[in-house]
Amino acid sequence: MGNKAHLAPKLPKWEELSSSGRSQLLKNKGPFLLGRILMVAILIFVIILFLPWRQTIPGRGTVTALRPEDRPQTVQNQIGGRIERWAVKEGAEVKKGDTILVISETMQSYFDPDLQLRLNEQLSAKVSSEEAADQKMNATKAQIDALTSGLRYQLEAAQNKVAQSRNLVKIDSADLVAIESFFETSKARVERYEQGYKNGLFSLTDIETRRLNLQNDQAKVVSAQNKLINSRQALTNAIIDLDNIRAKYNESLAKAQSDMSSALSSKASAQGDIAKLRNEIANFDVRRGLYVVRAPQNGYVVKTLKAGIGENIKEGESIATLQPKTPLMAAELYVDAIDVPLIINESEARLQFEGWPSVQFSGWPAVAVGTFSGTVTVIDRVSSPNGKYRLLVRPTDPVPDKDEPWPEKLRLGSGVFGRVILDAVPVWYEIWRQLNGFPPSLEREPKTDEGG
Repeated sequence: MGNKAHLAPKLPKWEELSSSGRSQLLKNKGPFLLGRILMVAILIFVIILFLPWRQTIPGRGTVTALRPEDRPQTVQNQIGGRIERWAVKEGAEVKKGDTILVISETMQSYFDPDLQLRLNEQLSAKVSSEEAADQKMNATKAQIDALTSGLRYQLEAAQNKVAQSRNLVKIDSADLVAIESFFETSKARVERYEQGYKNGLFSLTDIETRRLNLQNDQAKVVSAQNKLINSRQALTNAIIDLDNIRAKYNESLAKAQSDMSSALSSKASAQGDIAKLRNEIANFDVRRGLYVVRAPQNGYVVKTLKAGIGENIKEGESIATLQPKTPLMAAELYVDAIDVPLIINESEARLQFEGWPSVQFSGWPAVAVGTFSGTVTVIDRVSSPNGKYRLLVRPTDPVPDKDEPWPEKLRLGSGVFGRVILDAVPVWYEIWRQLNGFPPSLEREPKTDEGG
């Protein structure tokens, strides 16, 4: 027991513990270090508040084609028919003019295998009918010319006869006047002789002779009067003959002109039938070419909308969906209406495509990773059904430095998220704007672009 007590350590007194442990404790630097950290954090926060921040307008949408002809289209058949053979399958690549579908005829009007031959025969018959009408017109024209020429000679002869008859009337009238004057003179002489006979100056023989001469002169007057009447009747007959010639010519001419009009009508009808037949032949030739439905441009057959063999399809019915091979890509973004007035054509945008990993900082687009550059090309003037406005963003050309072109394997319909880049503002202003719900600001008013 004595040895154990001797080996036990010697413990210090409690009074000595305070002075001896104080020198061994570390100095307390916590409050000072915490204060320095807070000061540095506040300083960094203040510096960050005054850093430049690029305002952006976010939007979501899908990848589409910039040109209408580059977007997916449906291939339609122009005529109705029955499916005979498919020349493609879904996903196949086709070139412009390649056969997609072959159909056969279903209209009864085109069932005749010799339809074109029949139409050509009808056309030949109508051409012959037109030629016959031409010949009839030529013959009628010659007839009219002959009538005109014959009338000219007949009219000259009839007019000459009328002139001769008028001259005869004048001559006979002059003869009648002369004979009547001679008769009056003879009559006066007879009266004087009779007076002289009473007075005994002339014999009875002289009186009888004078009376006989007076009767002869009176007979001559009657003969001259009859001759004048005959001349006048001859003049009247000549005028009637002249009128008959003119009437007969007008009748013959009217008949010939009627024949000419009939021939002209026949020719016009034949020409109309010829034009109609030629139109039918041309339509038939075109229709035969429409039995094969061809690809309108280079692309891929995405989906066939009809199936089977022997199925009837209507005119203008869609048979397949075709995606053009090399579309001009564009991003179709939808933004809020409050932000649309701040966007103008040729505004810069940064895009993130689904399937391509990326990291994008809203205020510092320069440090974004995996994003692609774009330029606003189209701004819709009316809102979409969802209340937002559509933007079309095309790839920036040329591609900016330290940037990459849009992915070659990008497909239409892929999702895309984009931001339209606006002016730079301090971070504190952006925080204040976001807290108050104000729209982004610009240094100047955007210019109106009529093509947007």
